[in-house]
Amino acid sequence: MSAANTAESADFRGPLDITRAATVVLDADSTVIGWSPAAAELLGYEPGEALGRPLSDFISAQPVGSTPPAAAAEASGVSEASGASGLSGASASTGIGPPSLVDNEIHVAHARDGRELLVATATCPLPGGAAGRGPGAPDRILVAAEVGGLRHWESRIALLQGLATQSPVGLAIYDTDLRLTWCNTAYEREIGQPLAAFRGKRADELYAGGSFVTPGYPQTLDGVMHQVLETGEPVLDLNFRAQQPSDPGRDHLWSCSYYRLEDAHGHVFGVCEDAFDVTDRYRVQERLALLVEAGRRIGTVLDVATTAEEIAEVAVPDFAVTVRVDVTRAAMTGETAAVGSAADMSLLRVADRSEPGAATPDPGLPDPAVPDPGPGQPDAEGADPGPGVAEPGPLDSANAEGGSRRIPGAAASLDGDRHPYPPVTYPPGSPQHRSLSSGGLVLDEGTLVVPLRAGGGILGLVTFDRGVGPGASGRPPAPDRATTFDNGEVALADELAARAAVCIDNARRYTRERTASLALQRQLLPHHLPPQSAVRTAYRYLPADDVTGVGGDWFDVIPLSGTRVGLVVGDVVGHGLQAAATMGRLRTSVRAFAQLDMAPDELLTRLDDLVGQPAEEPPDAYGGAVETYDVTTGATCLYAVYDPVSRRCVMARAGHLPPAIVDPGGRVSFPDLPAGPPLGLGGLPFESMEFELPVGSLLALFTDGLVEARDHDIGHGLDALGRVLGDRSASLEELCDRAVSELVPSGTSADDTALLLVRTRELDAERVAHWELSAEAVSVGRARELATGQLEAWGLEELVFATQLVVSELVTNAVRYAGGPLGLRLIRDRTLVCEVADTGHTSPHLRHSAEDDEGGRGLFIVAQLVQRWGTRYTPTGKTIWTEQALPPADEG
Repeated sequence: MSAANTAESADFRGPLDITRAATVVLDADSTVIGWSPAAAELLGYEPGEALGRPLSDFISAQPVGSTPPAAAAEASGVSEASGASGLSGASASTGIGPPSLVDNEIHVAHARDGRELLVATATCPLPGGAAGRGPGAPDRILVAAEVGGLRHWESRIALLQGLATQSPVGLAIYDTDLRLTWCNTAYEREIGQPLAAFRGKRADELYAGGSFVTPGYPQTLDGVMHQVLETGEPVLDLNFRAQQPSDPGRDHLWSCSYYRLEDAHGHVFGVCEDAFDVTDRYRVQERLALLVEAGRRIGTVLDVATTAEEIAEVAVPDFAVTVRVDVTRAAMTGETAAVGSAADMSLLRVADRSEPGAATPDPGLPDPAVPDPGPGQPDAEGADPGPGVAEPGPLDSANAEGGSRRIPGAAASLDGDRHPYPPVTYPPGSPQHRSLSSGGLVLDEGTLVVPLRAGGGILGLVTFDRGVGPGASGRPPAPDRATTFDNGEVALADELAARAAVCIDNARRYTRERTASLALQRQLLPHHLPPQSAVRTAYRYLPADDVTGVGGDWFDVIPLSGTRVGLVVGDVVGHGLQAAATMGRLRTSVRAFAQLDMAPDELLTRLDDLVGQPAEEPPDAYGGAVETYDVTTGATCLYAVYDPVSRRCVMARAGHLPPAIVDPGGRVSFPDLPAGPPLGLGGLPFESMEFELPVGSLLALFTDGLVEARDHDIGHGLDALGRVLGDRSASLEELCDRAVSELVPSGTSADDTALLLVRTRELDAERVAHWELSAEAVSVGRARELATGQLEAWGLEELVFATQLVVSELVTNAVRYAGGPLGLRLIRDRTLVCEVADTGHTSPHLRHSAEDDEGGRGLFIVAQLVQRWGTRYTPTGKTIWTEQALPPADEG
C-alpha cells in the first residue's frame, strides 16, 4: 500500500464533511453564489463559470425517485457507463438503497465534460430564515459527493462500529501513562463492568498476577507496553496468562498484540492492545502435547511396575493432583488378564504420585495416621492381620513434598523387607469399586477412575484425582485448577489409560515369557555340582537384563570314567524361551556324547553334525509349514577333559573364547587353542590341544557376557579377569564374586554371563595301581592275584570276590579277542575303578544268552556285579572299565 493510500485510509472524515465535500452556497432562488474548490474538482466548472447560474444547470432539481437507480439514470439520460460507479444500490428515502444512504437525497449531476454522475447531497439552511433575504443573499449550503465514495466511507464506519461493539477480540487504548482510556464491548465483558467503572486504571491493576509466558519478552503488561511506546515496534501474538476478572478462579490464556498510536502530526498519545482468548485452543494443545508426551514416556521398558510409574509421572501435575495405579496380581506375575467380577480381582498398588503438598485421601489403603495393630494382635474389627503386616512408620505417610512416595499399608516380610506393592481393597460404592463392577470409567466429582483393559480383561485401574476437598496437607485446591473433568479431559484420560494398558499388557506378556524362560533355564542348568576327586569347582550364572531377555549361556561338569572329569561351557545365539530350550538340548547332547568317552574334538564334531542337521518340523494343523528360527546354528562351545591321574588336560573349542589358566605361581595365560567354527556352520575340522597342568592350577571357563560390554572390548575384559584370577590367596568362591563385581558391576548386562572356576587335583600314587600283562592265558590268573593283593592292601576284602570275577572276564576277553600287551589298572576313588586295556578296537556287547548257548554269559555277569561299565577308546586301542561301590566304611 502506498503512502497516499495509507493516508487516505487513515482519514475518517465523511465524504459529506464540508471540509472535503463539493460545497455550494445558494440564495433563496437556488442561484449559485458560492462554489468551493471541491465542487470545481467534482464537476469541472471553475467558480467564475458557476456563480450566478441556477443550481439546476449542474444538479437535477428533483432527486432520483423510487425507481431503481438504473431506470432513474435512463430516465434522466444518464448512460450506464458514466453512472455505474455511483449508482450501485443508491435510492431515495424509499429505502431501496442501503440504509446508510436513506437520509441523503440522490441527484443526477452534470459535469462540464458531459458526464452525468449520481451524487448524494445534503442541505443545511443558514440561520435567519429566507423571508428577510433578497436575491444574492446566502440562504443555504448544499454539499455533494459521489455515491460510491459515500458507500466506501460508510463501510469503514461500520467496521469501526463492529470492532467497538461486536468483535470477539478485546480492544483497549492506553495513554502514555498506561492508563485505560477506551475499550470495546468484548473487553468490557472480560472485565465484567462498564467502561466508566474502570476507566483510568492501569493494565496490571486489572489483571493482577498475570504474566506473559512467551519467552524473549518482558513478563508484565507494563513492561511490554513500555517497550512498544519506546521503540514503536509492534508486538504480535504474545501469550498472556492470568485470571479473567469476570471468571475468577480459573486461568485464561490470551493471544495479545500491541502497537503504538500517533496523531496526524506524529505525536505519540498511547498504545493499543488487542487480545483474543485462546484458552480453549490452548487446552486442546495441552491435551495433545500430553498425549505426545505419554507416547514418548510410557512403555519405555517391558516392566509392569515401571510402566505404571510412568503413567503417574506423565499425568502429575499437568492433568491431576494425584494419580494412583492399581494392577491386578495376575498382571504383575504375567498371567492372563482378569475377566471375573470385582470380588475376584486382587489389586496391588504399584504407583502412587501426588503434586507437592496436595495428596488426596486414598480409599483403597488404610489411613497412615492410624497405626496398625502389632504383629499377632487383633485389629479394631477383631481380626488378626497376621505376621506379615508391619506397623507403619513416619515414612509411610503421604510425602509432603509430593512425588513418588512410600505407599501406606505396604506389607513387610518376616525379615523386615517391606513389600513394594501392597494389596488394595476398595469399599463398595467407591468410584473404583463401581468401575471394577461395570468395567467402564467412573467420574465422581473430582475423581476419575479408568480401567486398564486389554484382550477383553481388566489389568487394573488408574485413578485421576484433582482433590475437590482439602488435601492431606489441609489446604484447599489451588484457585487456578479445575476441580472436575470436562468431556475432553475424560476422553484424554481414556486414551491415556488405553495406551498404558497396551504397554502393561506387553510387559505382562514379556514377564510371562521371561518367567517361563528363567524357570526352564534354571531347570536345565546344573543345580549343584557334586564333589569331584579330580577338581574343586565354583560357578556363577547371571541372567541378562530385562531389556535383552533370558539368554542361552550354560556350563556343566561331567564325571567321566577313570576319575576324569569333563568341563564344558557354551553360548547360544539369541535370547528368550527358544534360546533357553536350545541351551537345554545342547547340554543334554554334550552329556550324552561325553558318556561315550569321546575326545573333545570328536565330541564337537558329533555335536556340529547334530546341529547342522535341518530340523524337520511337522506341518501345522492346516497343512502349512511351520516357520522356525534356528538359534542353534552359530552356538559356541568349549569342551575340556582333565585326568587327575596323569594331570593331562585335553580341550577343543567351537568358536568359543579360550579359557584362562592360572599356574600355582599366579601367572595368568590364555592358551592359543585352535579356534574351530561355531556349531552348525561346518567347513573346518575341530582340533584338540593337550597339555599338563600342575597340581593346584586354576582353569577358568566363561562366556563373552563376562568380558565384553558396551563400554569396553573383550581385550579389556580379559585383562581385568586376569588381574582378579591372579590372587592365589582367595578361595574359588571369593574369586567368582570378585570377577562378577569387577566385570559386571551392575549385576546384569545385555548378555547373560556364565563363569566356571576349576582348581585341579592329583590322585595320590597310593590310590592307583597299574600292571602290564602279556596276551597269554596265564595272565588271567596273574591278574586275579594282583587285584586280590591290592584290594587286601587297601582293606577292601569285601570286594575281592566280585573283582576277581570282573578281572577274569575282562582279561579273558582281551586275550581271546584282542592283542597284547594288556594293561590292568585299579583306582580307589569314590568308587573302585577297574580298567583293562588292550590293542583291539572292537567293543564287547552285552547280550542275553539262550539256555543252550555255551558262552556269552560272562559280560552279563560282570554287569550285574558293578554299578556301571563301558568302553573308552585310546590312540593305541581301547579300555574296558567298571565301577564298583565301596563298602560303607570306605566311602569318601
